[in-house]
Amino acid sequence: MSPDQDIYQKQGFGNALALKAPFGLLIVDFVNGFADPLTFGGGNIAPAIERTHGLLMAARDRSWPVAHTRVVYQDDGADATIMALKVPSLLTLREHAPESQIVSQLEPISGELVLRKTNPSAFFGTSLAAWLSQRGVKTLLIAGCTTSGCVRASVVDAMCHGFRPLVVTDCVGDRSLQAHEANLFDMKQKYATSMPRDVALEATSTKEQSVSP
Repeated sequence: MSPDQDIYQKQGFGNALALKAPFGLLIVDFVNGFADPLTFGGGNIAPAIERTHGLLMAARDRSWPVAHTRVVYQDDGADATIMALKVPSLLTLREHAPESQIVSQLEPISGELVLRKTNPSAFFGTSLAAWLSQRGVKTLLIAGCTTSGCVRASVVDAMCHGFRPLVVTDCVGDRSLQAHEANLFDMKQKYATSMPRDVALEATSTKEQSVSP
């Protein structure tokens, strides 16, 4: 056990967070701009997108509510946020810009929610919490990018809204692998359950079977 893990354990962090059905899936900002290392991508984002394709197919097979997010600013930048002051290049992510479109591998289908946001969290200033609650979601699986940015912000807000976050570890990515690993560790200690995709799909299937009539 590392010194970090030891002190967290001694202080009572990292308690197991039991999964509860029904489940939902949130895919955060897997758009063309974040898939491209020359724009906003890099690190392990590309392989995370590939792994998320199988996760999305499974969610559809199981009829889970699925939500996607895009970062989208007005063409004139009138809705620029503090995040855009920190990263002005984000203002290029406009409604019809190719960089702001969801990657073709994960293209939404009818019945899936597509949210436009101008801040890191998928919940801040959007209808996501109400949409998930209306569909009875208890545990929210989360994929997307970046692990240290919009994924983390969405995980924290999911918890604050009373959902049980499950971070799918090989379906989230970051341009910085160091930031990716540090934030996975921290979210697991404080806010969420974390599992790789195949383990998560098996665990959720088991829970769904245990509550089926």
